[in-house]
Amino acid sequence: MTPFQRIVNWIPPLLEGAEITILLTLTAVSAGLVLSFFLALGKMSKNNVINRFCSGYIFFFRGTPLLMQLYFIYYGLPQISPYLIINDRFLAAFIAFSLNSAAYCAEIIRAAIQSIDKGQFAASRALGLSYAQTMALVIMPQSIRRLIPPVGNEFIMVLKDASLVSIIALTDITKATRSISSSSASALVYIPAMILYLIITAVFTFVFNKLEKRYTIH
Repeated sequence: MTPFQRIVNWIPPLLEGAEITILLTLTAVSAGLVLSFFLALGKMSKNNVINRFCSGYIFFFRGTPLLMQLYFIYYGLPQISPYLIINDRFLAAFIAFSLNSAAYCAEIIRAAIQSIDKGQFAASRALGLSYAQTMALVIMPQSIRRLIPPVGNEFIMVLKDASLVSIIALTDITKATRSISSSSASALVYIPAMILYLIITAVFTFVFNKLEKRYTIH
């Protein structure tokens, strides 16, 4: 069998792994973004308890390796209590990546919000808008454009970090590549695997570039 024929045979399992990689990236970063909004507001809060909690959360998840967090959630939690066992590998990976992504995105959102002129907060309050209305109608719409590039980078980082899920035997691109390499005794499989990563990265980059240009115009 020629190298080309072997590569063709490897494509289907690699594509199946790509589905897991893309799904994990999209769901984890999306969930992380939702959580990060509250973390960012909490870190800026004048309430000392909320501020310390959110700051501590961000410090912990940014200061410890994602690999260890994933290990702990999948292997460590069951040793604390049998009720904390997570049998679904994808769910365990989703939780770990979401919590980690939330910490990074919280700093992105906080920086974007604080970059808006403080005079706009005062003007909004003078017009009778509540804090929630000010954030929703005035601050966040202006912050979106500034959020897109760093959030796009976070998507790319999570996409590549998703290869870590192979340690809990979740079949992403990396796990599929290793399995093929082991069964076929060939390292050539890493070529289409890397090309696949590049294609996915290029698609994400294209989408975020389009979003950035759209919000730049409007």
